[in-house]
Amino acid sequence: MDFENELLDRAAGTVLGLATGDALGAGYAAAPPHPAESAVEMIGGGPAGFAPGEWTDDAALAIVTALAFVDARGESSRRAQDLMVAGWWERAQHARSLGAQTRKVLASAARIAANDGRKTPTTADALVASQQYAQMTDLTGGNGSLVRTAPVALAHLAQPPSRAANAAVRISALTHVDQRANEACGIWTAAVHHAIHTGSADIRAGLEWLPSNSTTYWLGLIEEAERARPEDFPESGWVVHAFQAAWSAIHRSATGDFAIGAAAERVRAGLEAAVRAGNDTDAVGAIAGSLLGAAHGASALPPEWTRDLHGWPDATAADLVALAGDLASGGAREPQARRSRRAI
Repeated sequence: MDFENELLDRAAGTVLGLATGDALGAGYAAAPPHPAESAVEMIGGGPAGFAPGEWTDDAALAIVTALAFVDARGESSRRAQDLMVAGWWERAQHARSLGAQTRKVLASAARIAANDGRKTPTTADALVASQQYAQMTDLTGGNGSLVRTAPVALAHLAQPPSRAANAAVRISALTHVDQRANEACGIWTAAVHHAIHTGSADIRAGLEWLPSNSTTYWLGLIEEAERARPEDFPESGWVVHAFQAAWSAIHRSATGDFAIGAAAERVRAGLEAAVRAGNDTDAVGAIAGSLLGAAHGASALPPEWTRDLHGWPDATAADLVALAGDLASGGAREPQARRSRRAI
């Protein structure tokens, strides 16, 4: 495989890995850690009753993020953000498993728009709603913006990783006015950007754009995650524990016996470790899957997990691969996803 095809494989792996980890985790969500002696399989179910292979609203919102960038021809613009907010709200009205913070902020943004005589909320509405939510509660650090952040890296592949990170921060803030949530999105997005270009899952590559005080904070969290197990971070609805659980799973898949294994073995081990952690398994699986897929490519994802992969908007694994290609092209080609027979 030549470098260009490797790059496209890793770009596709980012979106496909996110959706695969999400669907894999759906059947184990809101449950205690899964025993090591029991297999992790694409069983479906969970609190929201997803079908086997069906991704949840976590992946759906990431798909909205990707589609908005494609429709904006790869530009990180206010128009792209308006499309995201509108698409997130449209999906939120039919969601079965959307995080409480994201749901409440989007509902508030929709009310602001309605009070102004508009049917669809915009970036400005979301920013106001997010600020209002922060004034009502200290619990502003949910993992919802981190789950959907990976497509931001694909939209900025031709630009420095710091540009991708800063865009991720702005997009995170549309629903999450929280310093740590925004920084987590910037770090993860820059690490995905690095992984697509290099084939290496290195979370420290995402730290370079941060100010020194924040770098020290996150480096401590990363080191803690590497010493611990994913299940040692049980509050995975919180962005910090979700970040740590996902990175712990990835780190464990690249050490010990797995360090000399094939890419497919490391991807499987990482996703299984993320799901075994219990609690918010679909979110942690999606977060881990995005970076594992970015580093190792779509070709490294277990085919028995991707074969029946499907979800909103009436899409399959093949549609996600086409979407990733459209996004990675930066608007340089007519979107294949838009030409698909499916809604995506």
